[in-house]
Amino acid sequence: MRAWNIAEGDLRHLLNEWDPIGVADDVQDEYDCMLAPLLQRLRSGADRTEIGEFLRHELEDHFGLNPLGLRPDAMAVRVIDWWTSTGRPDDVVGA
Repeated sequence: MRAWNIAEGDLRHLLNEWDPIGVADDVQDEYDCMLAPLLQRLRSGADRTEIGEFLRHELEDHFGLNPLGLRPDAMAVRVIDWWTSTGRPDDVVGA
């Protein structure tokens, strides 16, 4: 469970850096709704395209934003790079 909490914290940091709605300076948990679904997808072997589609869907349907200038595909690359570089596929269990 500790590895899962570390992974959540790391991913939260990435999402707050991206900050597509511009509130991370004031609200640190705004994107927590995406943590578990993203980690589950990553554990299942999701690729950049699937992660990008998830992020685009969240921007449009959950946050009500036009994803055009928010670059969900570029964020998907960052998420996949983070996931593979940290060895999380073997470390993280359960959600």
